[in-house]
Amino acid sequence: MAAPHTHQQTRILVQAAAAACEDKKGEDTRILELDPVDSGLSDFFLVTSATNDRQAIAIADEIEHRLKREFGALPNSVEGRRQGEWILLDYVDFVVHVFLAERRAFYDIERLRKSARPISPAEFDAELKAALAEKTRSARTKHPVSTDAAPSKAKKAAKKAATKRAPGKAAAKKAPGKSSAKKNSRKP
Repeated sequence: MAAPHTHQQTRILVQAAAAACEDKKGEDTRILELDPVDSGLSDFFLVTSATNDRQAIAIADEIEHRLKREFGALPNSVEGRRQGEWILLDYVDFVVHVFLAERRAFYDIERLRKSARPISPAEFDAELKAALAEKTRSARTKHPVSTDAAPSKAKKAAKKAATKRAPGKAAAKKAPGKSSAKKNSRKP
């Protein structure tokens, strides 16, 4: 079973999966942020539509390959790939639903999750970037970058050690190598 991700990591994975849907021409791609009280298991549903079963399989394959290649994330389970009408990729913290358009209309999963907050991939991307920027700002205030002009003791010691090694290396380069000695010894 896959290890759970932090909320931030999950958001990054969902955004990458949404981008894969868009790249494979998935239609009406939506992200549903599930209510923690209501959902219990997953944080997000990613829902997209395909015009035919081959496209649905291609979208699911692209999501699976991209998340594996870029993040090492594998789905906990995959359902419906053989038929291609409704493919479900369960990544534990989020679930991807790739529907044929008519199946999506029939099951209307967005209506079933009334408490979920729908987010477009563009809005989701903007929220993710804002959250990452805030995390970066807070990390920088906790650990400010030193603007001290004087080098630290460690830097001084490293520089001193480097200057001691440099003359030895230069002398070794000037000494004749074994290959030139062999050439001279072969001549009569």
